[in-house]
Amino acid sequence: MTYDLTGAAQRVRPKWTISAKGISPVLGKAAADYGLIFAFFAGWQIASTVGWLNPAVFPPLDRVAQALWSGITSGALLDDIAISIQRAGIAFISAVGLGIPLGLVMGQIKPVERALDPILQLFRQTSALALYPVFILLLGLGETSKVFLIFWATIFPILLATIGGVKEVDAKLIEMARSFGASRATIFRRVILPASVPSIFVGLRLSATTALLLLIAAEMIGANKGIGFQVMNAQYNFQIPLMFAAIFLLAFLGLAANAVLVLLQRRLCRWSVASQ
Repeated sequence: MTYDLTGAAQRVRPKWTISAKGISPVLGKAAADYGLIFAFFAGWQIASTVGWLNPAVFPPLDRVAQALWSGITSGALLDDIAISIQRAGIAFISAVGLGIPLGLVMGQIKPVERALDPILQLFRQTSALALYPVFILLLGLGETSKVFLIFWATIFPILLATIGGVKEVDAKLIEMARSFGASRATIFRRVILPASVPSIFVGLRLSATTALLLLIAAEMIGANKGIGFQVMNAQYNFQIPLMFAAIFLLAFLGLAANAVLVLLQRRLCRWSVASQ
């Protein structure tokens, strides 16, 4: 009795071919998206290891990763992460709670916008860091002045993006809703607010980045906890790997916040994402 295995081999071979074809586009997309940053980090590691870069100033990334891991596992950085997230979170939520409603009102009611726009533009053009000494004089060196500094810097992107989103709503949609007898509240709830959400999320993402940037400055002055404090403290004590570890930790927090907002935007604005 003989068995013909040719047909079985021919049936098996295409499966491996399809798998290889499926893997290739994934690797190509990963290389296109992240190849440059991987090359940057690899170049940093090699240049610091062989001595092309001063390892005292730019330590190898494996030492930075070791410092980050040691700080997290020992709990030294966990308190700093928690207090930094608390400061930035309180300020960001407060800015959202005030900026979005005020922006919706200013975008719809022109007298309110004309009355508030001059002072808004004046405060927006004034650096928050320049006002930080004023906040310290008024609120002290405690948590209140730090949170208020971040709040001051983060509210303006949210406010301006909300006003712009309301003004960019298609007037034909509003007229169509009115022709069907929709009330002003219904028009706001069903037309203006949904059409403004994509622009509002642009402001939210900008404000989240601004919150982390101002967090560093706030924690470098009169603070004894926080990731920004650790950056300065490690630099003063010449613990350069720990300094870079804290910097990368801030970058990771920013990427995580942006990813959460992008995911939330996709869930709330599926119609906008689909059209794009």
